[in-house]
Parts: sequence; C-alpha cells; structure tokens
Amino acid sequence: MPLPLILSIVVFFTIAVIVFAFGAAAVSPSSVLGSRLREIGWQRPKAETRPPIRERMQQALDPLSRALPTSPTNVSQTRAWLIQAGYRSPQHITIYRGLRVLFAALGFISVFLFTGFNSPMLLAGMVGFGFFIPRFLLKRKVAERQRRIRLALPDGLDLTVICVEAGLSLDQAMMRVGDDLRHAHPELSAEFHLFDLETRAGKPRVEALRNLAARTGVDDIRSLVGTLIQTDRFGTSVAQALRVHSDSLRTERRQRAEEQAAKTTVKMIIPLVLFVMPSLIFVTVGPAVIQLLHVFVPVGGKR
Repeated sequence: MPLPLILSIVVFFTIAVIVFAFGAAAVSPSSVLGSRLREIGWQRPKAETRPPIRERMQQALDPLSRALPTSPTNVSQTRAWLIQAGYRSPQHITIYRGLRVLFAALGFISVFLFTGFNSPMLLAGMVGFGFFIPRFLLKRKVAERQRRIRLALPDGLDLTVICVEAGLSLDQAMMRVGDDLRHAHPELSAEFHLFDLETRAGKPRVEALRNLAARTGVDDIRSLVGTLIQTDRFGTSVAQALRVHSDSLRTERRQRAEEQAAKTTVKMIIPLVLFVMPSLIFVTVGPAVIQLLHVFVPVGGKR
C-alpha cells in the first residue's frame, strides 16, 4: 500500500475521532466543555414567550394611570369597589385608573376632531363623560354581583344549617357549602372559599367574618356576620341562630319582591302616557274627527 494512501486514511480517522470526541463532549450534560459552550451562547436562544394580554394591557395603561392624581382615600375606596366587584388583584386598580384616563382622552379627541375648540362646553362634557364611564360600569358590576349574592344567601344558609346540625363546625360547614354551591352560585362560593382560606391561614374567625362582609358589601351578609359574631361571643347555638336568620332573610326577600311589585303600577304610568294613551286616543277619537271633517269641509269649501 503506498505511503500517501496510508497517511490519508490516518488523517481521516484522526479528524473523525476528534470531531466525534468534540461533539460528544459538547452534547454531554456533565461535560465541562459542554457547559462552557452553553454559557458562551453555543446553544440557540429560546424563543421569548409573549406575556398574556392582561399583563400587556397593564403595561400599556400603567403610564396613563400615573397621570391621574388621586388621594389615598380615593384609592382605598376604589380598591374596595373593585374587590366588591370581584377584581381582587392589585393590578386591577392600575387598569381601572388607566381606563378612566383613556376614555377621557378618547372623548377629548373625538370632540376635537369634529368641532375643534369652538365648543368648549361640549369638549369638557365629553371629557367628563368619558372619565366617569369606567366608574359607572364598575358600580353596575358591583350592584349585579351583590344582587346575585343576596339571592344565593338563603340557600347557602339552609345548607350551612344542615351541615352544622350534622356535627360540622362553622368553618367546615362554610367550606362544604362553598364546594356545593360552586356551580349554582359561584360568587357566594368564592366568598366562602376565601373565608376558609383566611381561617386556615391563622386569622381569627371574627376578623375573617368581618372581611367577608367588607368584600361583599351586602347588608344581608353584614347582618349575618353580626349574628355569627354574637353567637360566637355568647356561646349560643349556631344552628338555631342560622335557622332564625335564614327565615328572616326569606321574609325580607318576599317583602322586597312585594315592594318591587307594588312599584310597578307607578312605573307603568310613564310608558302608558307616552305610548299607550296616544294610540287609544287616535283609535277612539280618530273616526269622529274624520266624520266631522267630511261634514264641515264641503260646507267650508262651498262658502
């Protein structure tokens, strides 16, 4: 075998062994060379994951929220409204304040593009209207959530009475009721679940009950919390207190429904006067007016 062919084979195998050894050292997770190459960026960088829409909205509205000067009292009140509406995350107050500034800016821009500064009253009115739209929507959300909690409370109290009479403590009963009402009444179930988490975290029951009343803002919940606090303080029967309170809530709900039914007669006056009475007048008086026109118009025309 000639010498050049032998040298070529040796060089080829040497290069193959070197390349194989280098590749094995680079790929091996326990290799020092592989870790060094990964540190200097030998591996391809991972694709950056885009943040969720909520975080991107918060980042976009954060500068707008900083442009709104607010007092600590206003911030705490807004925070309480957001919690009562079901928005408990700290970033929701930033989104809310940013939306107020954004709606006000949109109102200003919409009026400025059409009229300019020719109508300052309309300009100021649209800015104020856009500024208060988020608050109006938030208050509607709070009222709707409170209504659902108020309607779900008697059913939740009945289940709580059954659980307490079965031998469970008040904390365990509320946890069980929260699990049972997860699909039928999710708002009340979430509040009972938060009460259970606070008691598990070590808060006293009285403080957890007061936080429950503050989170919901419902008068029925406040009266229930007052009843439970007095029952815990004086050591009376929890089941009997819950049963009496449930009966009183059902009575109040029936009275509230009767009150709303009694108000319907007064509320129907405006649509009757605006929509029903004119049509009745046209139907009843219209033929007589047509007959009078047929009688008197020819006479007037002959004259």
